[in-house]
Amino acid sequence: MSQPDRLQVPGGLLLWMNAWFSSVFFMSMFSAELEEAAELLSADPGASTLSLASSGPAGSTRVDLEDEDDFGQESSELLGGEKQTSGFWTFEYYQSFFNVDTVQVLDRIKGSVMPLPGRNFIRHHIRNNPDLYGPFWICATLVFSVAISGNLSTFLSEQGDPRYHYRPQFHKVSIAAVVVFLYAWLVPLAMWGFLTWRQGTERQTGGYSFLETVCVYGYSLFIYIPTSVLWIIPFEWLRWLLIVVAMVISGSVLVITFWPVVCDDTKAAAFTTVAIIMLLHALLAIGCKLYFFQTAVHAVPVIPTAAPNRTTATQQDH
Repeated sequence: MSQPDRLQVPGGLLLWMNAWFSSVFFMSMFSAELEEAAELLSADPGASTLSLASSGPAGSTRVDLEDEDDFGQESSELLGGEKQTSGFWTFEYYQSFFNVDTVQVLDRIKGSVMPLPGRNFIRHHIRNNPDLYGPFWICATLVFSVAISGNLSTFLSEQGDPRYHYRPQFHKVSIAAVVVFLYAWLVPLAMWGFLTWRQGTERQTGGYSFLETVCVYGYSLFIYIPTSVLWIIPFEWLRWLLIVVAMVISGSVLVITFWPVVCDDTKAAAFTTVAIIMLLHALLAIGCKLYFFQTAVHAVPVIPTAAPNRTTATQQDH
């Protein structure tokens, strides 16, 4: 009796899986180090007084350091002014874009996957402190998630074809990176420029900044990370269902956030803007699904049958 065939996993696929787990591992390590550093910095925020008790005849001695506290506040204000005037070529200019801790990032991720009507993502979660840490790592994780899951899905769907030879498709990582990062930067730039043009000087007081627009777009892409992993399941109807659910959740974050800004415009312009936001978001999800998760169609070979020799049969009859 012959033993059943075992699933042979190619070495290239193991490299893909290793790259995926390595990226997740380093991301978790970096987040842990960031949280530990934040805890060390917040362990002793500073004291206003310092008490020195002694049992001598002089009684207790108390040293008041309120002046030092005032001096520290003045110093922080001076440093804050210097930080605001620093050029874009300095490290301090970009340091403020990553001034978040793990609790804030997790709270923003939670808000992006559970949008509620009336809860503006920027007003309730960003709170005038937009960051690029979360959007960058979300986009980077989404790139590897889509590329690796698509490669694994192709391998599993072609496993039953004897003519199929597995080849690692590393070029899909570059394609996914270009698509995801261009969407996460160019679309917010276009949206911010359009809203600035439509609202004019009112944009400076009631609208969103460019960094806030990038932040909300970046966090809205998080739902596509678990969705792309579930796309490995080889059921086409389930994949399209997951796409619809992800687009509704992610698109709701954008619509709830930008509707208070565009609702003051004309009705036609407001609904057109919302429709374009949803259309671009849908194109990203559908495009990733069609390109990275193609369904293999196995054609059944047709074996031609030879026609009977009618001449020979006629001669035999005679």
